[in-house]
Amino acid sequence: MFKLKIRDKIASHEISVTVLMVIPLILLFFISFLVGRYPISPNDVIMALISKIFFINSTLSPTLNTIIFDIRLPRILAAMMVGASLSIAGAAFQGLFQNPLVSPDKLGVSAGAGFGAAIAILFSTSVFMIQFSAFLWGLIAVGLTYFLGRAFKGTSMLTLVLCGIAIASLFAALLSLIKYVADPYGQLQTIVFWLMGSLAAVNNQDIIIMGIPIFIGTIILLMIRWRINVLSMGEEEAQTLGINTKRLHAIIIICCTVVTASAVSICGIIGWIGLVIPHVARMIVGPDHKVLLPTSIILGAFFLLLIDNIARTVTTTEIPLGILTAIIGAPFFLYLLMKSKEVWS
Repeated sequence: MFKLKIRDKIASHEISVTVLMVIPLILLFFISFLVGRYPISPNDVIMALISKIFFINSTLSPTLNTIIFDIRLPRILAAMMVGASLSIAGAAFQGLFQNPLVSPDKLGVSAGAGFGAAIAILFSTSVFMIQFSAFLWGLIAVGLTYFLGRAFKGTSMLTLVLCGIAIASLFAALLSLIKYVADPYGQLQTIVFWLMGSLAAVNNQDIIIMGIPIFIGTIILLMIRWRINVLSMGEEEAQTLGINTKRLHAIIIICCTVVTASAVSICGIIGWIGLVIPHVARMIVGPDHKVLLPTSIILGAFFLLLIDNIARTVTTTEIPLGILTAIIGAPFFLYLLMKSKEVWS
């Protein structure tokens, strides 16, 4: 009984910490409206948001309304959505594979999406088709990984990861082939810039189209987060508790793939978030996925929104997001390698 009380107190404390993390995210959300080449005062932002929320006629100029609601708001929402998506997918994958070094990239999602975007750019299609092609090929890459894994060794998680590495390498090679044949003065530059990650071209339509699959995948992962705890104890233990592990594996992989492919399709490939943020969340609230997944969402949204603000303000030309996340993520990854035994053993 005493141990149960202590466990309840710890769980309550972790939930309180997660709730408190929402406050800095809200503050950063508001500050992000003030960041940019065109100066906007805090009062203008507050008045604009109030007028939208309460359906009041705005007294602001059309220029300010356009900047706030058509340029900065979609970009802010996209940064939060992408950061949250990659983080929850990374946390769920690490719990599923019981491996702290697994990220959404390992099953070939990013490589497949990059290949899909490159094909669309090569044929000079619209922005929507580039996003759709990235989303479609991301799903195809993970589908190939999953079916190859089942064909070789049933439901072995190690086999699945190895198949994912092979599929990712295959699509990376195909992407190199596309870059080799692309026009070096037009298409190649577009492909390379897209692969480095950016939110500069995001609009309200992108938020609606890609927000739906991200929302559905995230909600399902949150609903089954306690089952990931059971999987973390081992597949045999989960089966003895009556859980259909094959079906649960498929649901988690599909949800993680959908949210990751949706995120990659609107902003390009942004690495390290799905690997690093779940570790930071685990250090703060522990390994319980019931708290870990919501915490990863909040931290991921905060982190990428902060990175995007830095990317569009520190220099006159915008820095690709993938460069900044790698500069921060790589040193932290090395730190995790040194500490991983202490955290997971």
